[in-house]
Amino acid sequence: MADADHLPAGINPNVPSVARMYDYYLGGRDNFAADREAAEKMMEIGRRMGNDAREIALANRAFIGHAVRMLAEAGVRQFIDIGAGLPTQDNVHQVAQRHAPGSRVVYVDNDPIVLIHARALLARDPDVLAIEGDLKDPDAILDDPRVAEHLDLSQPYAVLLVAVLHFIPDNGEADRIAARIRERLRPGGHLVLSHLLYAGHDMDDVATAGQQVYSGTTSGGLARRGYDEIASFFDGLELLGPGVVPVADWTPDAAPGGSYDLAKGGILAGVGRRPA
Repeated sequence: MADADHLPAGINPNVPSVARMYDYYLGGRDNFAADREAAEKMMEIGRRMGNDAREIALANRAFIGHAVRMLAEAGVRQFIDIGAGLPTQDNVHQVAQRHAPGSRVVYVDNDPIVLIHARALLARDPDVLAIEGDLKDPDAILDDPRVAEHLDLSQPYAVLLVAVLHFIPDNGEADRIAARIRERLRPGGHLVLSHLLYAGHDMDDVATAGQQVYSGTTSGGLARRGYDEIASFFDGLELLGPGVVPVADWTPDAAPGGSYDLAKGGILAGVGRRPA
């Protein structure tokens, strides 16, 4: 487990971090007791909904691999992963470079531990950059001179917002963030997004319990959004693959328009392309 006795400035091991909680869901060891306690509470809430938080986290991780592979094979060579989280198996740069050598990746996060691990892992890879940034200010990320030096933003690139936008509880702010990222995409650019699904009023009690858990984390809260609200983050983009579907059902070759069970909540995922 993470060593709480040798921490860099700015890290409080007693406040759960969404990145470290996700690391725990995935079976990682870069987490503290507070992270594990909060994650266990969320896993219990998931069981009350008939979901397994670990299975959903693993499916979400698999979605990243499916989406990045699809885009790399389609010719995308530039990726910006906002809210990247702690490095694990088959990170974005590993998938992209495996299918398209020379792909360039920027990882963005505001968690100091994430950045320490990312920079250590990526120190010897000139095609990968890790920077501190805030999802709430996408222009500051895209206008960062380090990003401009690392990528050619006049050419198509993909932005990943995977399991991160639901930590923006305010609907207006979340809409603004997604809209601004869509506006900044070049023709042929892509948005890769997954988001926690609110399954309806039958789940109000467990949704409220989940919001209470995350209100005590570094995120400060958790959104409650339904299918239509999540799908609207792709407004103006061409949906690829099966469309916006439960994350476990998202693969590049899945048929669009299928029948999917949304009653238990979980996470929705999709990939959208800005038309030429």
